[in-house]
Amino acid sequence: MKKLLLLAIIGLGILSCTTQKSSKMTDSPQEWKHNTNIYEVNVRQYTKEGTFRAFEKEMPRLKEMGVKTLWFMPVTPISQKVKKGSMGSQYAAHDYVSINPEFGTMDDFKHMVDEAHKMGFKVIIDWVANHTGWDHVWTVSHPDYYLHDEDGKFHIASGMDDIIELDYKNPAMRTAMIEAMKFWVRETNIDGFRCDLASWVEVDFWEQARPEVEKIKPLFFIGEFDELDNPEYGKVFDASYSWTWMHKTEDYYKKDLPLSDLKDLLMKYSALGENSMRAWFTTNHDENTWNGTEYEKYGVVAKPLAVFSATWNGIPLLYSGQELPNMKRLEFFEKDVINWNGNNKMAPFYKTLLNLKSSNSALRGGDTNVTTYLLRTSADDRILAYVRKNGKDEVLVVLNMSKDPVNFTLNDENVSGSFKNVFDQTKRDFSGDKSFEMKVGDYAVFEK
Repeated sequence: MKKLLLLAIIGLGILSCTTQKSSKMTDSPQEWKHNTNIYEVNVRQYTKEGTFRAFEKEMPRLKEMGVKTLWFMPVTPISQKVKKGSMGSQYAAHDYVSINPEFGTMDDFKHMVDEAHKMGFKVIIDWVANHTGWDHVWTVSHPDYYLHDEDGKFHIASGMDDIIELDYKNPAMRTAMIEAMKFWVRETNIDGFRCDLASWVEVDFWEQARPEVEKIKPLFFIGEFDELDNPEYGKVFDASYSWTWMHKTEDYYKKDLPLSDLKDLLMKYSALGENSMRAWFTTNHDENTWNGTEYEKYGVVAKPLAVFSATWNGIPLLYSGQELPNMKRLEFFEKDVINWNGNNKMAPFYKTLLNLKSSNSALRGGDTNVTTYLLRTSADDRILAYVRKNGKDEVLVVLNMSKDPVNFTLNDENVSGSFKNVFDQTKRDFSGDKSFEMKVGDYAVFEK
């Protein structure tokens, strides 16, 4: 790790290199995870009906767009006591082993999962282990499963008064939680879990739960935590969130931070190694609702950051409606359907990126055979350029991260030879001319 950082500091630009093979606690045959992408499905807001059956009709176009893994926000019933808005939060569960009737029936969900599998998708569901709603069935049958305040009342989760926290010092509660997770794998054949607020739950629970649940089948686990802040969780999860990057890139755009701040942060992420991956994104259900659309947050660098998310080391994570693009903040506790207009202008953009991610070995996430080089340019304060290499496969990415047009050259020996632009299919030989003229918001992706 120290050697990696030193190389980056002295300017060689190597941000990832061969490291020790993964020591993940479960050695599951999950080859697909290295080339996958994740599309977050907000069933409530996806269609007028807001049901699984209605969403099924959308799956063919998502397959055409190159989506590989479908992540469904919580599918469990919503607590009605102390609920927010007229419909409540999907993250305030009433029962861990039932279906939210708002979305349909258990048979509807099983049918959708079966159809998704037939089309080649992997399916993961949101798992909310830290807390439940106020009228979860356990509050009556097992009140001892919860944390309590000194006055005996259930302990309210930090900053969210519609949910109460579970007690992970209780072995019986842990067993019940694991059995609930097993239920969804056994009964519906899902392929994994997106674990909400994973770092709010003791890491030893996940260490206990994952091998138990995987006795049924190998699974994919992505946790909502940043490994820079919670490195011990990276030993359990296949992938984690890049929250620090997300916040830093927003500050970069809005506060005119130096681009070197972002490059320094990438060095820190790369120093984590390949035992787990990062999920890169420009929006999700929380960000869209509470902090603004990706275009509100990132302005002219929204598309360059989307390209980055699909081509840097890790997994791209998309949210419902980005293919439109969705330009509104979706309500969280009310019905607020995405304004589909039949013209998903961003779909070709994402199709190109997602297919490249899936097919080119140089873009495999968490693969020790892939090396990533941060490239020197004549405009290092405005241009983010890198090349990823895996044997004969190479992908070159050049992003204008400034608010102005930039003319520059690549001043780096790590790029040479003939490449093809994946968006317009034109060919270019970088053995000689390495000059670029980029407009505001421009990006370029080439493969050898």
